[in-house]
This record gives sequence, structure tokens and C-alpha cells, in this order.
Amino acid sequence: MVQQYDLSERRACRLVGLSRDCYRNPPVETQLNQQLSAQIVEIAHARRRFGYRRVHDMLRPQFPDVNHKRVYRLYSEASLSVRKRKKAKRPTSERVPLQLAQRVNEVWSMDFVSDSLASGRRIRCLTVADDFSHECVDIVTDFGMGGVYVTRALDQAATFRGYPAAVRTDNGPEFTSRAFIAWAQARGVRHLLIEPGRPMQNGYIESFNGKFRDECLNEHWFQTLPQARVVIAAWRKDYNEVRPHSSIGRIPPARFAELHRLRAGDAVRSSTDRAID
Repeated sequence: MVQQYDLSERRACRLVGLSRDCYRNPPVETQLNQQLSAQIVEIAHARRRFGYRRVHDMLRPQFPDVNHKRVYRLYSEASLSVRKRKKAKRPTSERVPLQLAQRVNEVWSMDFVSDSLASGRRIRCLTVADDFSHECVDIVTDFGMGGVYVTRALDQAATFRGYPAAVRTDNGPEFTSRAFIAWAQARGVRHLLIEPGRPMQNGYIESFNGKFRDECLNEHWFQTLPQARVVIAAWRKDYNEVRPHSSIGRIPPARFAELHRLRAGDAVRSSTDRAID
């Protein structure tokens, strides 16, 4: 308007509702915003199922003074978004609530997830998660697994964490076999079976399996079984130690479990000190 119609700066700014200071000093992107934008784009491309909230969780250690509103603005300016899945319509039915675990190793939930190699050969993944800390206890990958195979995998996981008080499974043949039942009785582990056709009674592992499929299996094309094991092990480490979890204070599960153990140890020492006094 100033250049083409020879209007004064004052009148042109009044007509378009722009302050003269903004006209003379256009905004310049700060170095902090440039760094944030680059980090947001990098995280969003590496973790495609992360929205701006989880991106903010990942940025919080590096940028502790940046709030979620700035991250949302930069996230939107970069045209980043997560495609929402269409919710399947299911008939209404009675829901059985899960009992909340109160400590680590109180309940492990487990299930199977299937995938295939580039050759078309099917592979199976046994996923085991702790209901309290939401840690991924183990992901065992192989072509086939029976009841004996499952018990060996659980014994191996227990060498590092100890045995759980209970395990929750569906009614698959691997979990109802004589080998698995005998293992649970010999180890003093309570076996919690969900009702047939009620997968949400095993909701913790179902939720975990959804993340596992979206962020690992759907993002990689496995050529061989050893390659699949390496990639899945790396994803499990990232899930436990890096990826924030919204239901445990937006911190990684391993960090949450560590804090819980420290608080439990402090409580035991405090009670012992009071008893001595």
C-alpha cells in the first residue's frame, strides 16, 4: 500500500490494523525457537506416533524452562500431527475392572504378538510387562513357542528381577498347558486367567502390544530372525529407559521403578529406626 498507492505509513498501518513498530521491526525467530523447532521435527520423524505432549516430555530434560504451549505452537507451525485411528464400534458389554498392582513384580501380564519376515515366514513375540511400573520385562522372539519354551523364558527373566507374585494371561494353549501350570505351582506364582473373549481383562499388555506394533513392528521390515531380535531388543531398551509413559508421571518406566524402590527402601529404614528408638 505504501509502495503502490503512495499512502503514508501511518495511514496504511491504521487500515490493516498493524502497529507501526511491528512494521518497522518485523519479528525475528530466536535461536531457542530455532533449536526447539529442529528438535521437535527430529523427534516427530523418529517417533511417528508421538503427539506434541510426548514430544514435550522428550524435550523436557534438555529444555526444562520450555512449557507445552510453546512446543504445541512450534509443532503446529511445522505441520506435524498424528493421524487418529477410527475407533471400532463394538456392542456394549459389561467391563471387568483390573485390579491395580501396588508394587513392582506383583503382577506380570503376557501375551503373543505375530509378525512375518520379508520371506513371508511367520514369527511370534512373547511380550511380558510389569503391571505396576509398566516396564517391559522381556520380549522373546522366535518362530514357534510352546509351554516349555515360555517357562524357560520366564525363568531367564526372573534371574534378573525375581519371580512375580502372579502372572496374567489369556487362555492360549501355551498358558494352559501342563508345563506352564506345573511351572507356576513349582515357583509359587499365582496364575490369573482372563475370561474367554474378554481381552480387556488383560488391558495392560493389550495397551503395550499396541505401542509395540505401532512403534517397532510396523516401522521395520525384518529380513532374518537375528535381525528382528536385535531391533526388538533395541526398541525394548528405548521403551524402558527413554520413552516417557503418561500414566506414571510422564517419565520412563525404568526411572519410575527406580524411584519406587528408593521410596520403599526409605520407608523400611524409617520404620526400622522408629522401632529401635
